[in-house]
Amino acid sequence: MKAVLQRVNYAKVHLDGETVSSIGKGLLILLGVGSEDTQADAGQLAARIAHLRIFEDDAGKMNLSCLDVGGEMLVVSQFTLFADTSRGRRPSFVKAGDPKIAKPLWEFFISSLQGEGVPTKAGVFGSFSQIELENNGPVTILMEQPICDKDKK
Repeated sequence: MKAVLQRVNYAKVHLDGETVSSIGKGLLILLGVGSEDTQADAGQLAARIAHLRIFEDDAGKMNLSCLDVGGEMLVVSQFTLFADTSRGRRPSFVKAGDPKIAKPLWEFFISSLQGEGVPTKAGVFGSFSQIELENNGPVTILMEQPICDKDKK
């Protein structure tokens, strides 16, 4: 599972000219589900993100989580995070999860964030949508679950 986190002042998902979901201060999460991902991966990644300290405290240090600042999260499905561009000029997406598997894991990830106490909204799984956001920082972080061995060091 791969997630791109963007700290935002606000974020919105538009589909066919209509706003389908929006948040204020918090995190926009672009979530890619891989072909080998599990429910355990989704739950662990959600817990890590819910408690990730990337919001500034009174001293200007990144010491607060989204929970600490009363922020929200907006989750958007993003299979293109699994693009393999190692050969040729056209990306391969064979490592992305099949929608029949990916959608339930995406939904479980969202419910896991909510279970951690984070107000969480979502885009529409698999849709071609437009994302409107205002970055805060900007702070953009890539997270993966399971954690790669090289990242553990």
